[in-house]
Amino acid sequence: MTAPAAAAISLDGVSKVFGHATSALPALDRVSIDVAAGEFLCVLGASGCGKSTLLNLIAGLDAPTAGRIGLEGRAGLMFQEAALFPWLTVAGNIELALRLRGVARPERRARALELLSLVHLDGFADKRPHQLSGGMRQRVALARALAQDADVLLMDEPFGALDAMTRDLLHTELERLWQDRRFTVVFVTHNVREAARLADRIVLLSSRPGRVAGEFPVAIDRPRRIESPEVSSLAVEVTDRLKAEVRRHAAH
Repeated sequence: MTAPAAAAISLDGVSKVFGHATSALPALDRVSIDVAAGEFLCVLGASGCGKSTLLNLIAGLDAPTAGRIGLEGRAGLMFQEAALFPWLTVAGNIELALRLRGVARPERRARALELLSLVHLDGFADKRPHQLSGGMRQRVALARALAQDADVLLMDEPFGALDAMTRDLLHTELERLWQDRRFTVVFVTHNVREAARLADRIVLLSSRPGRVAGEFPVAIDRPRRIESPEVSSLAVEVTDRLKAEVRRHAAH
């Protein structure tokens, strides 16, 4: 019998409240999730359910009000906006992440070019961000996240602003990199079909305050297509559960 993979991320009874007393706004309530090393976890929920707050807590950008968070290894972050520095070249944006990691100057350029090749952006090293399409900028952001030598990649709706075809191409790209490198991914999205396309497991958060309202293991063979019957069927099941949660919250 194969031993279960060690947890790369462990959340134990994590709560987060913003503000105090009468202005207190609970965002997360007693969330407990273990994410195995190398797992691709998607977190779904209605707007305002605390998905982004959860990522910020895992990344250490904020502290929980209660509960415990464990993180093994280094975390890299990727957001919906590429957030590239416009005055730097594409390679310069990646080299900055390498410099912050302490990589020596002579190695940085070669490593940046290697990472750009990984995300199929050979030949774009000396372009500026404004010269790239939205999808290409997100590829650069992905390369920059990988430059952090991340064991855990935390992704906050990274493809949400892209058109469907570009998003599908980047799903394939991300899946390829993940399978090659086997880092752990926590991918926040409100797109149910995207979660069914990418995840090993989907965690559904309730409306605010966010609680774990359901978990869906994804036993669909890879590679997957977003329009496949299996992905569509799972997306319907998860959507029904999500709608039920939204209705339940509205009734209270």
